Amino acid sequence: MQKVDFNNLPAASARRFVPLRADLTDKEVVVGLLNALLQREIASAEMFEAWILDNSEFSAALSQAGSILYIEMTCATDDPAKAGAYQSFVENVEPAVKPLSDELNKKFLALADRFPLDRKRYEVSLRAARAEVALYVEKNVPLQTAVALLSQEYQVVSGAMTVDFAGQERTVPEMGKFLLLTDRAIREQAWRATAARRLQDQGRFEEIFDKMRSLRQQIAVNAGCANFRDYMFKAYHRFDYTPEDCKAYQRAIKSIVVPIRREIDLRRKKDMGLDVLKPWDSAVDPLGREPLEPFKGADRLVAGVEKIFGNLDPALAELFRDMKKQGLLDLESRKGKAPGGYQNTLNEARKPFIFMNAVGVDDDVRTLLHESGHAFHAYLSAHDPLVEYRHAPMEFCEVASMSMELMADGFMGEFYSSVDAGRSSVELLEGIVSTLAWVATIDAFQHWLYENPEHTAAMRRSAWIGFNNEFGGGVVDWSGLDEERAYLWHRQLHIFEVPFYYIEYGIAQLGALQLWARFKDSPAEAVAYYKKGLALGGARPLPELFSAAGIRFDFSEEIIAPLINKLYQQWSARL
Repeated sequence: MQKVDFNNLPAASARRFVPLRADLTDKEVVVGLLNALLQREIASAEMFEAWILDNSEFSAALSQAGSILYIEMTCATDDPAKAGAYQSFVENVEPAVKPLSDELNKKFLALADRFPLDRKRYEVSLRAARAEVALYVEKNVPLQTAVALLSQEYQVVSGAMTVDFAGQERTVPEMGKFLLLTDRAIREQAWRATAARRLQDQGRFEEIFDKMRSLRQQIAVNAGCANFRDYMFKAYHRFDYTPEDCKAYQRAIKSIVVPIRREIDLRRKKDMGLDVLKPWDSAVDPLGREPLEPFKGADRLVAGVEKIFGNLDPALAELFRDMKKQGLLDLESRKGKAPGGYQNTLNEARKPFIFMNAVGVDDDVRTLLHESGHAFHAYLSAHDPLVEYRHAPMEFCEVASMSMELMADGFMGEFYSSVDAGRSSVELLEGIVSTLAWVATIDAFQHWLYENPEHTAAMRRSAWIGFNNEFGGGVVDWSGLDEERAYLWHRQLHIFEVPFYYIEYGIAQLGALQLWARFKDSPAEAVAYYKKGLALGGARPLPELFSAAGIRFDFSEEIIAPLINKLYQQWSARL
Protein backbone atom coordinates (compact mmCIF):
# COMPACT_ATOMS: atom_id res chain seq x y z
CA MET A 1 0.00 0.00 0.00
CA GLN A 2 1.28 3.47 -0.92
CA LYS A 3 2.67 5.52 1.97
CA VAL A 4 2.51 9.28 2.26
CA ASP A 5 5.58 11.39 1.60
CA PHE A 6 5.30 13.83 4.46
CA ASN A 7 7.97 16.08 2.95
CA ASN A 8 5.86 16.71 -0.14
CA LEU A 9 2.42 17.18 1.39
CA PRO A 10 0.91 20.30 -0.18
CA ALA A 11 -0.56 22.93 2.13
CA ALA A 12 -4.29 23.51 1.77
CA SER A 13 -3.64 27.19 1.08
CA ALA A 14 -0.60 29.32 0.31
CA ARG A 15 1.33 30.61 3.30
CA ARG A 16 1.13 34.32 4.03
CA PHE A 17 3.17 34.53 7.21
CA VAL A 18 5.29 31.41 7.78
CA PRO A 19 8.25 31.19 5.34
CA LEU A 20 7.83 28.26 2.99
CA ARG A 21 11.05 26.53 4.02
CA ALA A 22 10.91 27.35 7.72
CA ASP A 23 12.10 24.40 9.84
CA LEU A 24 9.42 24.19 12.49
CA THR A 25 11.30 21.52 14.40
CA ASP A 26 13.98 24.17 15.13
CA LYS A 27 13.29 25.97 18.40
CA GLU A 28 14.91 29.23 17.27
CA VAL A 29 12.82 29.38 14.10
CA VAL A 30 9.63 28.72 16.03
CA VAL A 31 10.43 31.27 18.72
CA GLY A 32 11.28 33.86 16.08
CA LEU A 33 7.90 33.45 14.39
CA LEU A 34 6.05 33.63 17.69
CA ASN A 35 7.89 36.81 18.64
CA ALA A 36 7.03 38.32 15.26
CA LEU A 37 3.35 37.74 16.01
CA LEU A 38 3.72 39.16 19.52
CA GLN A 39 5.55 42.28 18.38
CA ARG A 40 3.30 43.15 15.45
CA GLU A 41 1.52 46.47 15.85
CA ILE A 42 -2.25 46.25 15.37
CA ALA A 43 -4.07 49.47 14.56
CA SER A 44 -7.44 48.37 13.19
CA ALA A 45 -10.02 45.60 13.25
CA GLU A 46 -8.86 44.54 9.78
CA MET A 47 -5.26 44.22 10.97
CA PHE A 48 -6.48 42.28 14.01
CA GLU A 49 -8.33 39.72 11.92
CA ALA A 50 -5.32 39.38 9.59
CA TRP A 51 -3.18 38.73 12.70
CA ILE A 52 -5.64 36.06 13.85
CA LEU A 53 -5.35 34.31 10.48
CA ASP A 54 -1.54 34.48 10.55
CA ASN A 55 -1.55 33.05 14.06
CA SER A 56 -3.79 30.23 12.84
CA GLU A 57 -1.49 29.57 9.88
CA PHE A 58 1.51 29.31 12.19
CA SER A 59 -0.35 27.04 14.63
CA ALA A 60 -1.40 24.71 11.82
CA ALA A 61 2.12 24.48 10.39
CA LEU A 62 3.71 23.89 13.80
CA SER A 63 1.07 21.33 14.73
CA GLN A 64 1.69 19.45 11.49
CA ALA A 65 5.43 19.36 12.12
CA GLY A 66 4.81 17.80 15.53
CA SER A 67 2.18 15.41 14.15
CA ILE A 68 4.59 14.08 11.54
CA LEU A 69 7.22 13.39 14.17
CA TYR A 70 4.64 11.62 16.36
CA ILE A 71 3.30 9.54 13.48
CA GLU A 72 6.77 8.47 12.41
CA MET A 73 7.68 7.57 15.99
CA THR A 74 4.58 5.46 16.56
CA CYS A 75 4.96 3.72 13.21
CA ALA A 76 8.49 2.63 14.20
CA THR A 77 9.06 2.85 17.96
CA ASP A 78 12.21 0.78 17.48
CA ASP A 79 13.85 3.40 15.23
CA PRO A 80 16.19 5.48 17.46
CA ALA A 81 16.36 8.34 14.95
CA LYS A 82 12.59 8.77 14.82
CA ALA A 83 12.26 8.40 18.56
CA GLY A 84 15.03 10.96 19.03
CA ALA A 85 13.48 13.46 16.63
CA TYR A 86 10.15 13.29 18.43
CA GLN A 87 11.82 13.51 21.84
CA SER A 88 13.80 16.56 20.74
CA PHE A 89 10.59 18.29 19.66
CA VAL A 90 8.95 17.50 23.01
CA GLU A 91 11.97 18.59 25.03
CA ASN A 92 12.97 21.70 23.09
CA VAL A 93 10.22 23.11 20.88
CA GLU A 94 7.07 22.50 22.93
CA PRO A 95 8.43 24.03 26.17
CA ALA A 96 9.60 27.12 24.25
CA VAL A 97 6.16 27.55 22.68
CA LYS A 98 4.06 27.40 25.85
CA PRO A 99 5.03 30.73 27.51
CA LEU A 100 4.83 32.55 24.19
CA SER A 101 1.44 30.99 23.46
CA ASP A 102 0.27 32.37 26.79
CA GLU A 103 1.43 35.83 25.71
CA LEU A 104 -0.39 35.40 22.39
CA ASN A 105 -3.60 34.50 24.23
CA LYS A 106 -3.26 37.62 26.38
CA LYS A 107 -2.64 39.76 23.31
CA PHE A 108 -5.67 38.21 21.58
CA LEU A 109 -7.92 39.03 24.54
CA ALA A 110 -6.55 42.57 24.86
CA LEU A 111 -7.04 43.22 21.15
CA ALA A 112 -10.55 41.78 21.32
CA ASP A 113 -11.36 44.47 23.89
CA ARG A 114 -9.98 47.20 21.61
CA PHE A 115 -11.39 45.93 18.32
CA PRO A 116 -14.71 44.15 18.88
CA LEU A 117 -15.08 40.94 16.91
CA ASP A 118 -18.15 39.16 15.64
CA ARG A 119 -19.13 37.71 19.02
CA LYS A 120 -20.86 34.64 17.64
CA ARG A 121 -17.99 33.82 15.29
CA TYR A 122 -15.33 34.18 17.99
CA GLU A 123 -17.33 33.07 21.04
CA VAL A 124 -15.56 29.71 21.28
CA SER A 125 -12.10 31.22 20.67
CA LEU A 126 -12.54 33.88 23.32
CA ARG A 127 -13.85 31.41 25.88
CA ALA A 128 -10.94 29.05 25.23
CA ALA A 129 -8.32 31.82 25.40
CA ARG A 130 -9.65 33.04 28.74
CA ALA A 131 -9.48 29.50 30.10
CA GLU A 132 -5.92 29.02 28.84
CA VAL A 133 -4.73 32.29 30.34
CA ALA A 134 -6.31 31.44 33.69
CA LEU A 135 -4.63 28.03 33.73
CA TYR A 136 -1.15 28.85 32.45
CA VAL A 137 1.71 28.78 34.95
CA GLU A 138 5.27 29.08 33.65
CA LYS A 139 6.77 26.71 36.19
CA ASN A 140 4.46 23.97 34.89
CA VAL A 141 6.21 23.91 31.50
CA PRO A 142 9.13 21.65 32.52
CA LEU A 143 6.73 19.44 34.46
CA GLN A 144 4.53 19.03 31.39
CA THR A 145 7.59 18.20 29.31
CA ALA A 146 8.56 15.52 31.81
CA VAL A 147 5.06 14.02 31.60
CA ALA A 148 5.21 14.01 27.79
CA LEU A 149 8.52 12.14 27.88
CA LEU A 150 7.05 9.59 30.28
CA SER A 151 4.17 9.17 27.83
CA GLN A 152 6.67 8.43 25.08
CA GLU A 153 8.35 5.90 27.37
CA TYR A 154 4.99 4.18 27.81
CA GLN A 155 4.63 4.00 24.01
CA VAL A 156 8.11 2.54 23.60
CA VAL A 157 7.61 -0.12 26.28
CA SER A 158 4.22 -1.07 24.85
CA GLY A 159 5.44 -1.11 21.25
CA ALA A 160 8.34 -3.41 22.11
CA MET A 161 6.07 -6.12 23.51
CA THR A 162 6.03 -9.36 21.56
CA VAL A 163 4.92 -12.86 22.52
CA ASP A 164 6.57 -16.10 21.45
CA PHE A 165 3.58 -18.29 20.67
CA ALA A 166 2.97 -21.31 18.46
CA GLY A 167 6.50 -21.15 17.14
CA GLN A 168 6.49 -17.46 16.15
CA GLU A 169 7.23 -14.08 17.61
CA ARG A 170 3.97 -12.13 17.53
CA THR A 171 2.81 -8.63 18.40
CA VAL A 172 0.27 -8.19 21.18
CA PRO A 173 -2.47 -7.18 18.68
CA GLU A 174 -1.75 -10.36 16.69
CA MET A 175 -2.31 -12.43 19.83
CA GLY A 176 -5.92 -11.26 19.88
CA LYS A 177 -6.67 -13.53 16.92
CA PHE A 178 -6.13 -16.61 19.06
CA LEU A 179 -8.87 -15.52 21.47
CA LEU A 180 -11.35 -16.04 18.63
CA LEU A 181 -10.49 -19.70 18.13
CA THR A 182 -13.00 -22.37 19.11
CA ASP A 183 -10.29 -24.46 20.81
CA ARG A 184 -10.59 -23.34 24.43
CA ALA A 185 -7.17 -24.70 25.41
CA ILE A 186 -5.45 -22.60 22.75
CA ARG A 187 -7.43 -19.53 23.80
CA GLU A 188 -6.36 -19.97 27.38
CA GLN A 189 -2.73 -20.48 26.40
CA ALA A 190 -2.80 -17.33 24.23
CA TRP A 191 -4.50 -15.25 26.90
CA ARG A 192 -2.09 -16.38 29.60
CA ALA A 193 0.95 -15.86 27.37
CA THR A 194 -0.12 -12.31 26.54
CA ALA A 195 -0.99 -11.51 30.16
CA ALA A 196 2.34 -12.91 31.32
CA ARG A 197 4.16 -10.71 28.80
CA ARG A 198 2.32 -7.65 30.06
CA LEU A 199 3.15 -8.57 33.64
CA GLN A 200 6.85 -8.62 32.74
CA ASP A 201 6.61 -4.83 32.41
CA GLN A 202 4.17 -4.38 35.29
CA GLY A 203 6.83 -2.77 37.49
CA ARG A 204 7.91 -0.40 34.76
CA PHE A 205 4.36 0.70 34.02
CA GLU A 206 3.72 1.25 37.74
CA GLU A 207 6.89 3.33 37.98
CA ILE A 208 5.93 5.41 34.93
CA PHE A 209 2.47 6.06 36.30
CA ASP A 210 3.70 6.98 39.79
CA LYS A 211 6.05 9.55 38.28
CA MET A 212 3.21 10.89 36.13
CA ARG A 213 0.82 11.02 39.06
CA SER A 214 3.26 13.05 41.16
CA LEU A 215 4.05 15.48 38.34
CA ARG A 216 0.39 15.93 37.43
CA GLN A 217 -0.63 16.70 40.99
CA GLN A 218 2.11 19.33 41.21
CA ILE A 219 0.94 20.85 37.92
CA ALA A 220 -2.58 21.09 39.35
CA VAL A 221 -1.44 22.67 42.61
CA ASN A 222 0.74 25.16 40.74
CA ALA A 223 -2.32 26.19 38.70
CA GLY A 224 -4.42 26.71 41.83
CA CYS A 225 -6.50 23.54 41.47
CA ALA A 226 -7.30 21.13 44.29
CA ASN A 227 -6.34 18.11 42.20
CA PHE A 228 -5.39 17.06 38.71
CA ARG A 229 -8.96 16.04 37.87
CA ASP A 230 -10.16 19.61 38.39
CA TYR A 231 -7.17 20.90 36.41
CA MET A 232 -7.92 18.66 33.44
CA PHE A 233 -11.57 19.64 33.30
CA LYS A 234 -10.38 23.22 32.80
CA ALA A 235 -7.60 22.21 30.41
CA TYR A 236 -10.06 20.24 28.26
CA HIS A 237 -12.40 23.26 28.19
CA ARG A 238 -15.24 21.23 29.67
CA PHE A 239 -17.56 24.20 29.95
CA ASP A 240 -20.74 22.19 29.45
CA TYR A 241 -20.52 19.45 32.10
CA THR A 242 -18.93 18.75 35.46
CA PRO A 243 -17.27 15.91 37.40
CA GLU A 244 -20.61 15.30 39.10
CA ASP A 245 -22.22 14.80 35.68
CA CYS A 246 -19.60 12.12 35.02
CA LYS A 247 -20.49 10.41 38.26
CA ALA A 248 -24.16 10.58 37.30
CA TYR A 249 -23.18 8.78 34.07
CA GLN A 250 -21.41 6.13 36.14
CA ARG A 251 -24.51 5.62 38.30
CA ALA A 252 -26.77 5.39 35.25
CA ILE A 253 -24.52 2.83 33.61
CA LYS A 254 -24.47 0.77 36.79
CA SER A 255 -28.26 0.70 37.02
CA ILE A 256 -29.19 0.43 33.31
CA VAL A 257 -26.29 -1.04 31.34
CA VAL A 258 -24.51 -3.39 33.76
CA PRO A 259 -27.60 -5.66 34.07
CA ILE A 260 -27.69 -5.96 30.27
CA ARG A 261 -24.01 -6.78 30.24
CA ARG A 262 -24.63 -9.45 32.85
CA GLU A 263 -27.43 -10.93 30.73
CA ILE A 264 -25.16 -11.02 27.67
CA ASP A 265 -22.44 -12.83 29.63
CA LEU A 266 -24.89 -15.29 31.17
CA ARG A 267 -26.25 -16.12 27.74
CA ARG A 268 -22.71 -16.62 26.47
CA LYS A 269 -21.93 -18.93 29.38
CA LYS A 270 -25.08 -20.95 28.68
CA ASP A 271 -24.52 -21.14 24.92
CA MET A 272 -20.95 -22.31 25.49
CA GLY A 273 -22.05 -24.93 28.03
CA LEU A 274 -19.55 -23.70 30.61
CA ASP A 275 -19.62 -23.98 34.37
CA VAL A 276 -17.48 -20.84 34.60
CA LEU A 277 -16.83 -18.10 32.06
CA LYS A 278 -13.15 -17.13 32.00
CA PRO A 279 -11.54 -14.03 30.43
CA TRP A 280 -10.44 -16.05 27.40
CA ASP A 281 -14.07 -16.98 26.67
CA SER A 282 -15.31 -13.45 26.03
CA ALA A 283 -14.37 -12.94 22.38
CA VAL A 284 -14.96 -16.35 20.76
CA ASP A 285 -18.22 -17.11 19.01
CA PRO A 286 -20.44 -18.59 21.75
CA LEU A 287 -22.01 -21.12 19.38
CA GLY A 288 -18.64 -22.59 18.45
CA ARG A 289 -18.50 -21.22 14.91
CA GLU A 290 -15.13 -20.44 13.40
CA PRO A 291 -13.84 -16.88 13.84
CA LEU A 292 -15.04 -14.25 11.43
CA GLU A 293 -12.39 -13.59 8.79
CA PRO A 294 -13.41 -10.44 6.99
CA PHE A 295 -10.21 -9.95 4.98
CA LYS A 296 -6.64 -11.00 4.37
CA GLY A 297 -4.28 -8.09 3.91
CA ALA A 298 -4.76 -4.36 4.26
CA ASP A 299 -5.63 -3.87 0.58
CA ARG A 300 -8.72 -6.05 0.95
CA LEU A 301 -9.69 -4.18 4.13
CA VAL A 302 -9.42 -0.85 2.34
CA ALA A 303 -11.36 -2.06 -0.70
CA GLY A 304 -14.22 -3.40 1.40
CA VAL A 305 -14.52 -0.28 3.55
CA GLU A 306 -14.44 1.89 0.44
CA LYS A 307 -17.45 -0.04 -0.91
CA ILE A 308 -19.29 0.38 2.39
CA PHE A 309 -18.85 4.13 2.15
CA GLY A 310 -20.02 4.03 -1.45
CA ASN A 311 -23.25 2.39 -0.29
CA LEU A 312 -23.61 4.82 2.58
CA ASP A 313 -22.82 8.11 0.86
CA PRO A 314 -20.89 8.76 -2.39
CA ALA A 315 -19.33 11.98 -1.06
CA LEU A 316 -17.89 10.18 1.97
CA ALA A 317 -16.56 7.41 -0.28
CA GLU A 318 -14.72 10.02 -2.33
CA LEU A 319 -13.06 11.39 0.80
CA PHE A 320 -11.91 7.89 1.73
CA ARG A 321 -10.49 7.41 -1.76
CA ASP A 322 -8.51 10.61 -1.32
CA MET A 323 -6.89 9.16 1.82
CA LYS A 324 -5.99 6.01 -0.07
CA LYS A 325 -4.60 7.93 -3.03
CA GLN A 326 -2.52 10.20 -0.77
CA GLY A 327 -1.07 7.24 1.17
CA LEU A 328 -2.58 8.43 4.45
CA LEU A 329 -3.22 4.93 5.82
CA ASP A 330 -0.86 2.75 7.90
CA LEU A 331 -3.03 -0.19 8.87
CA GLU A 332 -1.22 -3.50 9.42
CA SER A 333 0.32 -4.66 12.70
CA ARG A 334 4.09 -5.22 12.76
CA LYS A 335 6.91 -5.45 15.25
CA GLY A 336 8.02 -2.11 16.62
CA LYS A 337 4.74 -0.39 15.84
CA ALA A 338 2.99 1.30 18.76
CA PRO A 339 -0.24 -0.38 19.93
CA GLY A 340 -3.76 0.84 19.26
CA GLY A 341 -5.18 3.03 16.57
CA TYR A 342 -5.70 6.74 15.99
CA GLN A 343 -6.52 9.39 13.45
CA ASN A 344 -4.21 12.41 13.39
CA THR A 345 -4.98 15.53 11.39
CA LEU A 346 -2.14 17.11 9.42
CA ASN A 347 -3.35 20.63 10.07
CA GLU A 348 -1.62 22.55 7.31
CA ALA A 349 -2.44 20.06 4.58
CA ARG A 350 -5.91 19.71 6.19
CA LYS A 351 -5.71 15.98 5.61
CA PRO A 352 -6.28 13.08 8.02
CA PHE A 353 -3.89 10.19 8.70
CA ILE A 354 -5.10 6.82 10.03
CA PHE A 355 -2.91 4.49 12.09
CA MET A 356 -4.01 1.06 13.32
CA ASN A 357 -2.86 -2.52 13.90
CA ALA A 358 -4.96 -4.73 11.62
CA VAL A 359 -4.51 -8.49 11.86
CA GLY A 360 -7.55 -9.69 9.88
CA VAL A 361 -10.33 -9.83 12.48
CA ASP A 362 -13.82 -8.32 12.64
CA ASP A 363 -12.73 -5.61 15.04
CA ASP A 364 -10.27 -4.32 12.45
CA VAL A 365 -13.12 -3.43 10.09
CA ARG A 366 -14.87 -1.59 12.90
CA THR A 367 -11.64 0.22 13.79
CA LEU A 368 -11.13 1.48 10.26
CA LEU A 369 -14.76 2.60 10.07
CA HIS A 370 -14.31 4.35 13.43
CA GLU A 371 -11.10 6.15 12.48
CA SER A 372 -12.57 7.03 9.08
CA GLY A 373 -15.37 8.82 10.93
CA HIS A 374 -12.70 10.99 12.55
CA ALA A 375 -11.11 11.48 9.14
CA PHE A 376 -14.42 12.63 7.64
CA HIS A 377 -14.64 15.14 10.47
CA ALA A 378 -11.26 16.52 9.44
CA TYR A 379 -12.29 16.73 5.79
CA LEU A 380 -15.72 18.26 6.37
CA SER A 381 -14.42 20.97 8.70
CA ALA A 382 -11.30 21.71 6.60
CA HIS A 383 -12.96 24.76 5.04
CA ASP A 384 -12.64 26.86 8.20
CA PRO A 385 -9.64 29.24 8.05
CA LEU A 386 -9.12 28.97 11.83
CA VAL A 387 -7.23 25.83 12.79
CA GLU A 388 -8.85 25.64 16.22
CA TYR A 389 -12.29 25.56 14.58
CA ARG A 390 -11.23 22.60 12.46
CA HIS A 391 -11.17 20.56 15.68
CA ALA A 392 -14.31 19.81 17.68
CA PRO A 393 -14.44 18.99 21.39
CA MET A 394 -13.55 15.35 21.96
CA GLU A 395 -17.09 14.49 23.07
CA PHE A 396 -18.31 15.34 19.57
CA CYS A 397 -15.26 13.99 17.72
CA GLU A 398 -16.19 10.55 18.98
CA VAL A 399 -19.78 10.99 17.75
CA ALA A 400 -18.24 11.23 14.27
CA SER A 401 -16.41 7.93 14.67
CA MET A 402 -18.96 5.88 16.63
CA SER A 403 -21.87 6.94 14.43
CA MET A 404 -19.94 5.74 11.41
CA GLU A 405 -19.55 2.26 12.94
CA LEU A 406 -23.29 2.06 13.54
CA MET A 407 -24.46 3.52 10.22
CA ALA A 408 -22.10 1.25 8.30
CA ASP A 409 -23.34 -1.86 10.12
CA GLY A 410 -25.99 -2.63 7.54
CA PHE A 411 -23.39 -2.85 4.75
CA MET A 412 -21.06 -5.47 6.25
CA GLY A 413 -22.07 -7.77 3.42
CA GLU A 414 -19.06 -6.28 1.65
CA PHE A 415 -17.01 -8.57 3.90
CA TYR A 416 -19.42 -11.33 4.91
CA SER A 417 -22.27 -13.63 4.01
CA SER A 418 -25.64 -12.54 5.43
CA VAL A 419 -25.22 -14.98 8.33
CA ASP A 420 -21.75 -13.73 9.20
CA ALA A 421 -22.85 -10.11 8.78
CA GLY A 422 -25.50 -10.82 11.41
CA ARG A 423 -22.84 -12.28 13.71
CA SER A 424 -20.72 -9.18 13.23
CA SER A 425 -23.70 -6.96 14.05
CA VAL A 426 -24.38 -8.86 17.27
CA GLU A 427 -20.73 -8.42 18.23
CA LEU A 428 -21.00 -4.68 17.55
CA LEU A 429 -24.07 -4.28 19.75
CA GLU A 430 -22.56 -6.36 22.54
CA GLY A 431 -19.39 -4.33 22.19
CA ILE A 432 -21.32 -1.10 22.72
CA VAL A 433 -22.73 -2.44 25.99
CA SER A 434 -19.23 -3.45 27.07
CA THR A 435 -17.83 -0.08 25.98
CA LEU A 436 -20.35 1.90 27.99
CA ALA A 437 -19.54 -0.17 31.07
CA TRP A 438 -15.78 -0.05 30.46
CA VAL A 439 -15.93 3.74 30.06
CA ALA A 440 -17.63 3.94 33.45
CA THR A 441 -14.90 1.70 34.90
CA ILE A 442 -12.02 3.76 33.52
CA ASP A 443 -13.69 7.09 34.31
CA ALA A 444 -14.49 6.12 37.89
CA PHE A 445 -10.92 4.85 38.35
CA GLN A 446 -9.42 8.05 36.98
CA HIS A 447 -11.55 10.19 39.28
CA TRP A 448 -10.39 8.07 42.22
CA LEU A 449 -6.72 8.26 41.17
CA TYR A 450 -6.61 12.03 41.34
CA GLU A 451 -9.13 12.63 44.10
CA ASN A 452 -6.69 10.55 46.19
CA PRO A 453 -3.32 11.81 44.91
CA GLU A 454 -1.37 10.40 47.86
CA HIS A 455 -2.60 6.85 47.36
CA THR A 456 -0.22 3.90 47.52
CA ALA A 457 0.20 1.22 44.87
CA ALA A 458 -1.70 -1.22 47.09
CA MET A 459 -4.61 1.21 47.46
CA ARG A 460 -4.64 1.77 43.70
CA ARG A 461 -4.74 -1.97 43.07
CA SER A 462 -7.65 -2.40 45.47
CA ALA A 463 -9.56 0.53 43.97
CA TRP A 464 -9.15 -0.84 40.45
CA ILE A 465 -10.46 -4.26 41.39
CA GLY A 466 -13.41 -2.61 43.14
CA PHE A 467 -14.41 -0.64 40.04
CA ASN A 468 -13.85 -3.68 37.86
CA ASN A 469 -16.30 -5.59 40.07
CA GLU A 470 -18.81 -2.73 40.11
CA PHE A 471 -19.14 -2.40 36.34
CA GLY A 472 -18.04 -5.85 35.17
CA GLY A 473 -21.34 -7.70 35.40
CA GLY A 474 -20.06 -10.34 37.82
CA VAL A 475 -20.17 -13.32 35.43
CA VAL A 476 -16.56 -13.63 34.24
CA ASP A 477 -14.57 -15.67 36.76
CA TRP A 478 -11.13 -14.24 37.66
CA SER A 479 -10.21 -16.78 40.33
CA GLY A 480 -6.52 -17.66 40.14
CA LEU A 481 -5.85 -14.59 37.99
CA ASP A 482 -5.42 -11.96 40.69
CA GLU A 483 -2.21 -10.44 39.30
CA GLU A 484 -3.46 -10.35 35.74
CA ARG A 485 -6.67 -8.63 36.78
CA ALA A 486 -5.00 -6.16 39.12
CA TYR A 487 -3.06 -4.56 36.26
CA LEU A 488 -5.58 -4.70 33.42
CA TRP A 489 -5.63 -0.91 33.45
CA HIS A 490 -2.03 -0.79 32.22
CA ARG A 491 -3.28 -1.59 28.71
CA GLN A 492 -5.49 1.52 28.70
CA LEU A 493 -3.15 4.05 27.14
CA HIS A 494 -5.52 6.96 27.87
CA ILE A 495 -4.70 6.74 31.61
CA PHE A 496 -1.06 7.29 30.75
CA GLU A 497 -1.19 9.55 27.71
CA VAL A 498 -4.45 11.53 27.75
CA PRO A 499 -5.79 11.40 31.31
CA PHE A 500 -9.54 11.93 31.69
CA TYR A 501 -9.99 11.51 27.95
CA TYR A 502 -12.35 8.55 28.25
CA ILE A 503 -15.74 9.75 29.44
CA GLU A 504 -15.96 11.28 25.95
CA TYR A 505 -16.45 7.79 24.54
CA GLY A 506 -19.49 7.24 26.76
CA ILE A 507 -21.02 10.63 26.01
CA ALA A 508 -20.35 10.22 22.30
CA GLN A 509 -21.68 6.66 22.21
CA LEU A 510 -25.00 7.97 23.44
CA GLY A 511 -24.96 10.61 20.71
CA ALA A 512 -24.07 7.96 18.13
CA LEU A 513 -26.92 5.74 19.28
CA GLN A 514 -29.30 8.66 18.77
CA LEU A 515 -28.05 9.11 15.19
CA TRP A 516 -28.31 5.36 14.64
CA ALA A 517 -31.93 5.39 15.82
CA ARG A 518 -32.65 8.11 13.24
CA PHE A 519 -30.70 6.18 10.59
CA LYS A 520 -32.88 3.11 11.13
CA ASP A 521 -35.93 5.20 10.18
CA SER A 522 -34.42 7.57 7.62
CA PRO A 523 -30.88 6.79 6.40
CA ALA A 524 -30.45 9.76 4.07
CA GLU A 525 -31.71 12.19 6.71
CA ALA A 526 -29.34 10.77 9.34
CA VAL A 527 -26.32 11.02 7.02
CA ALA A 528 -27.28 14.61 6.14
CA TYR A 529 -27.46 15.51 9.84
CA TYR A 530 -24.15 13.72 10.41
CA LYS A 531 -22.37 15.76 7.74
CA LYS A 532 -24.00 18.99 8.88
CA GLY A 533 -22.75 18.49 12.43
CA LEU A 534 -19.25 17.53 11.35
CA ALA A 535 -18.96 20.51 9.01
CA LEU A 536 -19.14 22.85 12.02
CA GLY A 537 -15.86 21.50 13.37
CA GLY A 538 -15.43 23.21 16.72
CA ALA A 539 -16.86 26.59 15.74
CA ARG A 540 -19.79 26.35 18.17
CA PRO A 541 -20.22 25.18 21.79
CA LEU A 542 -20.67 21.48 22.39
CA PRO A 543 -24.48 21.40 22.86
CA GLU A 544 -24.91 23.24 19.56
CA LEU A 545 -22.73 20.73 17.73
CA PHE A 546 -24.93 17.92 18.99
CA SER A 547 -28.03 19.86 18.01
CA ALA A 548 -26.69 20.47 14.49
CA ALA A 549 -26.32 16.69 14.12
CA GLY A 550 -29.94 16.25 15.19
CA ILE A 551 -29.13 14.77 18.61
CA ARG A 552 -29.16 15.85 22.28
CA PHE A 553 -26.14 16.54 24.45
CA ASP A 554 -27.37 14.51 27.39
CA PHE A 555 -25.99 11.53 29.28
CA SER A 556 -28.54 11.21 32.03
CA GLU A 557 -30.72 8.18 32.76
CA GLU A 558 -33.50 9.89 30.78
CA ILE A 559 -31.53 9.56 27.54
CA ILE A 560 -29.67 6.33 28.34
CA ALA A 561 -32.67 4.14 29.20
CA PRO A 562 -34.60 4.33 25.88
CA LEU A 563 -31.42 4.02 23.81
CA ILE A 564 -30.29 0.91 25.67
CA ASN A 565 -33.79 -0.51 25.35
CA LYS A 566 -33.66 -0.05 21.55
CA LEU A 567 -30.19 -1.58 21.43
CA TYR A 568 -31.36 -4.53 23.55
CA GLN A 569 -34.33 -5.14 21.25
CA GLN A 570 -32.08 -5.07 18.21
CA TRP A 571 -29.61 -7.44 19.86
CA SER A 572 -32.35 -9.88 20.87
CA ALA A 573 -33.82 -9.87 17.36
CA ARG A 574 -30.46 -10.76 15.78
CA LEU A 575 -29.59 -13.69 18.04
